[in-house]
Amino acid sequence: MTDQKLNPAPLAYQNEPFLNSPDGRILRLLSEYSEPLSRFRREQIQDTVVFFGSARIHSHDSASNRLTEIRGIGARVSPTQQAQDMKRAEAAVDMARYYEDARRLARLLTEWSTQIPAKRHRFVVTTGGGPGIMEAANLGAHEAGGKTIGLNINLPFEQNPNPYITPSLNFEFHYFFMRKFWFAYLAKGLVIFPGGFGTLDEFFEIVTLAQTEKLAKKIVIVMYGSEYWKKIINFEAMADAGMIAPADLELFKMSDSPEESFEFLKAGLTKYHLGQQQPKRAGEPAVPEIAKTRP
Repeated sequence: MTDQKLNPAPLAYQNEPFLNSPDGRILRLLSEYSEPLSRFRREQIQDTVVFFGSARIHSHDSASNRLTEIRGIGARVSPTQQAQDMKRAEAAVDMARYYEDARRLARLLTEWSTQIPAKRHRFVVTTGGGPGIMEAANLGAHEAGGKTIGLNINLPFEQNPNPYITPSLNFEFHYFFMRKFWFAYLAKGLVIFPGGFGTLDEFFEIVTLAQTEKLAKKIVIVMYGSEYWKKIINFEAMADAGMIAPADLELFKMSDSPEESFEFLKAGLTKYHLGQQQPKRAGEPAVPEIAKTRP
């Protein structure tokens, strides 16, 4: 028999070992749904246009400076190494045009969307929050004076928030699929700039949802940079082989101009998501339902 007095046990929601354990995973998942939802409502975000693209594309100034630096290394490296470094640096200068185009397109879109008479913010430029194309799009929206969203994720490299995200709309995710959920949930438009595995992953996920009619809304999709994308993916060959329907090629538009892309987005967003319904009626949910119910 002991008279030892026990200290009160921690409340479950303050028990950090439990919250960080496998048993607490469901609560961590719910947090990555509920906390962003509350912030989007507080910030009056109704919907978004999401920009995807490589984190490795630099601004023209940054890429040019790197090329100059590589040229100056000269005899300090082997000729083979010099040639490889020069090839990559020259490619980076060429690809930098996409950084400038993403910046321009995001600015045009934000200048237009901020003039829409609505109670909530419409078609807010959203990115994965990191460098490269993500930084360019956030920068363009920031320059236009609009809110801009960054859905960041913990990665071992590349992924730190860029400085152009609206601070109250800077998110950090642990779970990839919760981040993907928020990319899709609010999106009314999608712009796919040149990128790698991550960009392809995001594009095919959204376009498959559109193809299979799993979205209860129309998403206007631009594939930006036809020279790049036609080298990477032969969509026509997929249709010719019967792997997709010819009509599936109309799920997105190829474009090579910020102005052309903006006009396409503006027309589609107006047709499918503005019409005669702006501003939205009081009492409508701040976040629309995305998924259709299937029997």
